[in-house]
Amino acid sequence: MANVNLFRAHSLIACLGATTLVIAGCGRTQADAEREAVRITAALETAEIQITGDYLRDAVATLASDEFEGRAPGTAGDRRARAFLVSRLEVLGFRPGGPGGQWEQPFDVVGVTPRVPATWRFQGATAVDLRARDDFIAVSGVQAESASLDRSDVVFVGYGIEAPEYQWDDFKGADLRGKVLLMLNNDPDWDPSLFEGVRRLYYGRWTYKYESAARHGAAGAIIIHTTPSAGYPWQVVQSSWSGEQFELPAEGEKRVQVRAWTTEAAARRLVAASGKSLDDLVAAARSRDFVPVPLGLRTSFTLRNTLTKAQTANVAGLLEGRDPELRREVVIFSAHHDHLGIGEPDSDGDRIYNGARDNATGCAQLLGIARALSALPERPRRSILMLFVAAEEQGLLGSQFYARHPTFPAGRIAANINYDGAGIWGRTSDVTLLGLGKSSLDEVARAAAARQGLVLEGDQFPDRGFYYRSDQFSFAKIGVPALKFGTGLHVVGKPEKWGREQMEAWEARQYHQPGDELDPSWNFDGMIAEAQLGLFSGWWIAQADPMPTWKAGDEFEAARKAALAAARDLPSP
Repeated sequence: MANVNLFRAHSLIACLGATTLVIAGCGRTQADAEREAVRITAALETAEIQITGDYLRDAVATLASDEFEGRAPGTAGDRRARAFLVSRLEVLGFRPGGPGGQWEQPFDVVGVTPRVPATWRFQGATAVDLRARDDFIAVSGVQAESASLDRSDVVFVGYGIEAPEYQWDDFKGADLRGKVLLMLNNDPDWDPSLFEGVRRLYYGRWTYKYESAARHGAAGAIIIHTTPSAGYPWQVVQSSWSGEQFELPAEGEKRVQVRAWTTEAAARRLVAASGKSLDDLVAAARSRDFVPVPLGLRTSFTLRNTLTKAQTANVAGLLEGRDPELRREVVIFSAHHDHLGIGEPDSDGDRIYNGARDNATGCAQLLGIARALSALPERPRRSILMLFVAAEEQGLLGSQFYARHPTFPAGRIAANINYDGAGIWGRTSDVTLLGLGKSSLDEVARAAAARQGLVLEGDQFPDRGFYYRSDQFSFAKIGVPALKFGTGLHVVGKPEKWGREQMEAWEARQYHQPGDELDPSWNFDGMIAEAQLGLFSGWWIAQADPMPTWKAGDEFEAARKAALAAARDLPSP
């Protein structure tokens, strides 16, 4: 062990020298630095071994059990999950980190359950009827007893994107008030000189598209689904958008009446009824010169909604930092504790969407990191917040609420490290960093990966926009540099493509399905490694004098500068 410690100590010195981050003790002699590195390495190794497969498995087994009923917001299963997380944090010596010294940060959600007509008729030269679930999925865009379209014209708007920085405008000033907008999924991805090529941006996300339609006064918006453009099959749309949908209470923002998806085959039928070709429209949309195309179709459609109000909560545990000044700042680890609850049965009649990998694994990893931190001989200089957020599956609601009502000002949040969907296929030789190239956290991640002998890769599915699909996005929007370690694809001892094949098979068969359950075949070695990466990264950030920053010109840089300026004006606690 001494030789291993010495090797890791020299590796740590090299990592420290490779970045601009300065930890306590740097600036002294090389001998002092080596002694400090050996001490740090020994402390981290003592902490790391607290993250065990048995500990992670036990947490996943509990959270993903049928007793927790899929952990949908506001349900008994949701409350059981929160109580379990609080009990674990208490045992580990964390103290309540929510508002007012409480363990939870409660917030209201509005549940909207639409009664969807069996068919949706579009009238042109001929009529086209689309079948619910098979051809379209529709939900209410408003928190009201009904959502209606009344003889609304249908207009094809390409990608539905306004991006001045890319000289792209799909709307060209068209009057789209009261219209139904038919739009393509994703963003322009065929040319690296447009947007960022295959790397999907927020412009390609469904949330942006519905928001964009609302800004233009549209009555409804229909996104054309394809598996390549969405990154998941139609069944995921069916399961994710069926039944009760939760939202934060409306605050007067613009909304469309109806938000919908349609299959590519159904979209072809619609466009054909207008005497046009979907292929021709898609080709036209691949140009900056595109202008909206009225389709000569009209539709009336009404959803009758059942409204409910419920309350869920984020769970927060705080480990206060030891530095008298830096403990006012915080590193936030996050993972969402919710899933989809009880829904449509699968072929075996199973109706419980247990959410074992998504995201009982992330909660388990946070608990493992918390366990490791509690084993350190001294606390980090900055504070650490373990934040288990609610209602992520409904649109990042819990992290969005926390971002609006943070317990630490945004300018005092050093970084966010988010966990969502761990590796369950074994240890890998690589690790993915979502958002690689966006912030100074790249150097932290490289040091953490080098320490484990892992190759650091950028997003290995860049076309799917994963950075904007989990809770790190809520923190990034308020300027907080955020990273998420994703599952590596090169599983040790397996053929080169085996890891990718397992990932894609899981997405096809288990993602947002009742089949996302803990399985005896799971290998926790990769999950342990991912948690250890976060432990080292969070410790390092908590020790460093400077705050992490976004790279110059990044989309979130301005928000960070504003948050830091606002924090400087705050009185000392």
